[in-house]
Amino acid sequence: MTVQSPPALTSKSDAPAPRARGRRPDFTPLWLLTPAALVILVVTIAPILYLVYTSFTDYSQRTLFTGEFSYTGIDQYTTLLSSSDFWKSLLRTVLFTAAMVAGSMVIGMGVSHLLTRLGKVMRLTTTIVLILAWAMPNVASSLVWNWLFQPGYGVVNWALAQLRIFGDTTSLNWAGDPAHAYAAIWMLVVWQAVPFIALTLNAAEQQVPTEYQEAARLDGASEFTVYRVITLNFLRPTLLLVTILSVIWDYNVFNQIWLFSGGGPDDATSTLGIFTYKTAFIGFHIGQGAAISVVTTLLLLGLTAFYIRNLLKSGEDL
Repeated sequence: MTVQSPPALTSKSDAPAPRARGRRPDFTPLWLLTPAALVILVVTIAPILYLVYTSFTDYSQRTLFTGEFSYTGIDQYTTLLSSSDFWKSLLRTVLFTAAMVAGSMVIGMGVSHLLTRLGKVMRLTTTIVLILAWAMPNVASSLVWNWLFQPGYGVVNWALAQLRIFGDTTSLNWAGDPAHAYAAIWMLVVWQAVPFIALTLNAAEQQVPTEYQEAARLDGASEFTVYRVITLNFLRPTLLLVTILSVIWDYNVFNQIWLFSGGGPDDATSTLGIFTYKTAFIGFHIGQGAAISVVTTLLLLGLTAFYIRNLLKSGEDL
């Protein structure tokens, strides 16, 4: 005869918790996000939607006084894409953005690596100087830069004249020559961008495991090889992120160009930002200017999506 053991007793703690009936969903997180969402809706999303709508109209100076405008469909875009001035401005923007991003990234990487080699006092001093340079408003720094390069009394012209290498540069008008104007604006933008890049990369570089670097040095690798093979491999996600931000910022550079050269001489430094401003607020072709802004935004979105895709892939590989 087989005796069956009684079923094991289940404690209350092991029993599944009864499902709550009629429990209302908690909307507290949504209520907390509502103020920020409303600000984003009013300040960002609504203007963008209105900009897109304006790009399909003939909104102009007449509209500002009469309020009358008509829907034109894609006429603004077809006119824009058939304009040689637009394509020239786009080419200038792409080339100048590439030059600014390349210069700021290379110099920023150098300053970042330099910070790892400095002593505590010098590192602190250099960091403070970088933060002060980064915190200066670009309008104020652009005006000071314009004064430094002024013909007749500019400090830069005076310093170059003292070197006696380039001859008498006292009356050199940097804004009057395209090459000189681009060089001066490039130095200004790079000077403003290097602090953020250097400090961001330095924070990431300090997280690189030192044992990998020491092992490479023991194997006879030079310092350049250690930096190229070990350090840069760990900095790759941060480099991609900083590059994305630099492309977005430098692509939209306006104040520095407008305050230094006004897009001249003869529109030689007229990038898309300058071209948009002149079209919309000087020529008062506001619908056309809105179309340029939409196209610019789409180009930036496509470029940003490409970099984000590579950023995610690099994160998976690490």
